[in-house]
Amino acid sequence: MKQKCQVCGERAVIHITQIEEEGAASQLHFCYRHAQDYLKESDNPSSSPASGSSEEEGVPETSVACPVCGMTFAKFRETGRLGCPNDYEIFRTELKPLLENIHGNLRHVGKVPKRLPIDARRQTELIKLRQEIQQAVAIEDYERAALLRDQIDSLEKEEKRPSE
Repeated sequence: MKQKCQVCGERAVIHITQIEEEGAASQLHFCYRHAQDYLKESDNPSSSPASGSSEEEGVPETSVACPVCGMTFAKFRETGRLGCPNDYEIFRTELKPLLENIHGNLRHVGKVPKRLPIDARRQTELIKLRQEIQQAVAIEDYERAALLRDQIDSLEKEEKRPSE
């Protein structure tokens, strides 16, 4: 059963279990916006969660919307889906820690089939090395680029040997 936000009735995406001093547990359910307000109130007891808006400091993602599809980061947090490919660029800073937490990496590495022929593996490795050398040159890491160039040369020589 989907929980509703205790404040506004929207779909709850943050669930907090509080352990009281007596050992009793209470559960709180909030949408993203009201969870932020609740957490701010916990850090600063003088503020009220009802008085704050989602566009206060610390929650900039709700004020930015994709110019293509109109998606906001708060809406993404509610639905779990982005609206268009442009959203990856618009919400880059918010998505990076989320993707790294979920996938353990920011770059899709993929898998190579175990029964892939040796030539195809070598070609895959060459493609990967060529991409890495372009990145190294772009950041002006010429020592790494030289090492990668040497690896590419040795793989290309191996590739020519069997056919001769």
